[in-house]
Amino acid sequence: MIGLMTLVGEVEAMNLGVVPGEFNAAKWLGSWLISLLPALGGATPSSYLDTMLGQELVASLIAMAESGAYA
Repeated sequence: MIGLMTLVGEVEAMNLGVVPGEFNAAKWLGSWLISLLPALGGATPSSYLDTMLGQELVASLIAMAESGAYA
């Protein structure tokens, strides 16, 4: 649970060019976590949340998305 709250905080901190208060970070994250990602070999980010290492990987993917880096 703490890992998810950290991820929501990271998404909330992202500068997505939206008006403050109009972006639901938890909803976006929930949808993203169940998306199949090529960066994870077609796996979902949620499948990596059961370990600290997996949570760090997911957090790094969020950071890459924020910076515009392709993973």
